[in-house]
Amino acid sequence: MISFLGLCIQNLIQSVKYILDRNVKMSTVMSRAAMISYDSLPIALSIVFIAAVVIALQISKQFLMSGAESYVGGFLAVALIRELAPGFAALAISARAGTAISAEIANMQVTSQVDAIKTLKVDPVGYYFAPRIIAGALTVPMVVVLAELFGILGGMIISYFAIDLHPNRYMSSVWLWLNTRDIYISIFKGFIFGIIIPLICATQGYKTTGGAKNVGISTTKAAIKSTVFLLMADLIITFIFYVA
Repeated sequence: MISFLGLCIQNLIQSVKYILDRNVKMSTVMSRAAMISYDSLPIALSIVFIAAVVIALQISKQFLMSGAESYVGGFLAVALIRELAPGFAALAISARAGTAISAEIANMQVTSQVDAIKTLKVDPVGYYFAPRIIAGALTVPMVVVLAELFGILGGMIISYFAIDLHPNRYMSSVWLWLNTRDIYISIFKGFIFGIIIPLICATQGYKTTGGAKNVGISTTKAAIKSTVFLLMADLIITFIFYVA
């Protein structure tokens, strides 16, 4: 894992140099953005919405018994914005788009398409990695914000039907507990996750050797490694902003 992390850092530096040389086409970035975030939007929103509904169901009755039902919205909003929405959205995008990135680049590697790019004197790492990294960094935070909104909405709906909590009281506690700093940190998490997902998955695909069988193995490894690195990044960011 340490050597793989070093390889990822090397590829990131190489991609940044490729970006600074203005070799990336905006049309390519837009197409990658659609593949990474737009295509993953339904599953990401669904997962966060369901998670928020489940949590609201779990806590609403307990809060009602203690007379603190007005704070359901605030509690849920903080949990969603600080942790659940960025984490679940990133994992959904990694499962949907990250594996596709790994499989696509691995297939290009085993079919010698990468070698063909090299013969044209084009940097394959910059050519394949840079547009995906830009697309992820720009669009994953947008998915995170939408997931937060959907999660808060889901909690409001289920709180109304479960304990008859009026939406005005729900939203009042959301605004009372909500901190703009938490929103900025969640967007920053989305930005970092948007870099990690294509970087890890593309690196795993790029180092694939052999035949078609290894493409599947590489895709599985990309899903596992991206999940591990996302959770590690989440831990580090949370420690820096909320503990240190």
